[in-house]
Amino acid sequence: MISDLYDTSNRPLWGLKSEIDFLNHGSFGASPKAVLERQNALREIMEMDPVEFIENLGVELWEEALNRLSDFVNADPAGMAFVPNATTGVNTVLASLKLDAGDKILVTDTTYQACRNAVDAVAKRSGCEVNVACIPVPLDDEELAVEAVLDAVDDRTRLALIDTISSPTGIRMPFERLVKDLQNQGIDVLLDAAHGPGLLPLDIDALNAAYVTGNCHKWLCTPKGSAFLHVREDKRSMRPLVISHGATLPKSMGSRFRLEFDWTGTLDPTPWMCIPLAIEYLASVIPGGWDGIMERNRNLALEARSHIISEVGLQPVCSEDFVTSMAAFIVPGPPFSPDPDPLHTRLLERYGVQVPVLGWPPHNRRYLRISAHLYNSIDQYERLAQALKSELRS
Repeated sequence: MISDLYDTSNRPLWGLKSEIDFLNHGSFGASPKAVLERQNALREIMEMDPVEFIENLGVELWEEALNRLSDFVNADPAGMAFVPNATTGVNTVLASLKLDAGDKILVTDTTYQACRNAVDAVAKRSGCEVNVACIPVPLDDEELAVEAVLDAVDDRTRLALIDTISSPTGIRMPFERLVKDLQNQGIDVLLDAAHGPGLLPLDIDALNAAYVTGNCHKWLCTPKGSAFLHVREDKRSMRPLVISHGATLPKSMGSRFRLEFDWTGTLDPTPWMCIPLAIEYLASVIPGGWDGIMERNRNLALEARSHIISEVGLQPVCSEDFVTSMAAFIVPGPPFSPDPDPLHTRLLERYGVQVPVLGWPPHNRRYLRISAHLYNSIDQYERLAQALKSELRS
């Protein structure tokens, strides 16, 4: 398997710059050429007769995409809605909550900042409080993460925002246990699976979380602006952020939930319509389909992680058990300003390496996070290691 990590034959399937070692799939994803060609073809068809497309063919393609994604993540399609990104999914759920002063929302100190901002805005508006569970980093014991979250719960906790993968650290959270334990205490869970589909197996039906939102444009490699929100059956009285024609369409046309979420106004639907092709196309690239993709990407991330640890001496943020297709390291020095970290800038401008260096004020640390996908190979991380040795030594 290790020899396969040197394979560069998949790189031409993407249109990434040849002069750049792109090691940051985790931020925005990257779509293969074939998927983008499909999107462009759909756009051309739509613009030949927008009315016909939106009212007829587009409805069929939308339904096909929704059902294919539901099958991929084992979810009830009746509770599946498309949103442009997971942050919108989080905001949609938060806006639907009926919170009183003294009620509490639970987050962690590694919650994605955009989602934390949304929680804080709801707290300010409603008078509810925000409890923060502090996840120990470096993390080498699942029990410590579970204990940190459960210790932050009290009898006024109404919702817990839990990540599948922590964005700044790339740590795989024990979300299956947390969903079960929290909901056993009567606390609804909003699972932020921004890093979910295509990165790790996701079984929404088995999880049975009240809400799950996730991006498709990251690890499924669909066009930018394609994500989902799944809502459990007992929570489907909630409404989208934008109220449109679905509010008054007859129930004979479908459930109120689907009528409202399926049409929130005119937009470009083609990113979601590429979901079926992205799933099938990438599954054909290497043996083993998506299981093979996830295994290969994780093995590459682990090999790259080991190389950087041994060559550069950076401390990893967690043990191997918490690594998926991303791995992160603690970088010396405190966080800089919200501007791009100077190390990130130097790595890109001097060495052609696109990799995030993230200042994380809650930990008073900087993290460097690598990603691995099918277009990556181990030699790219070897070049990163040499660049880091040079830059950190100076």
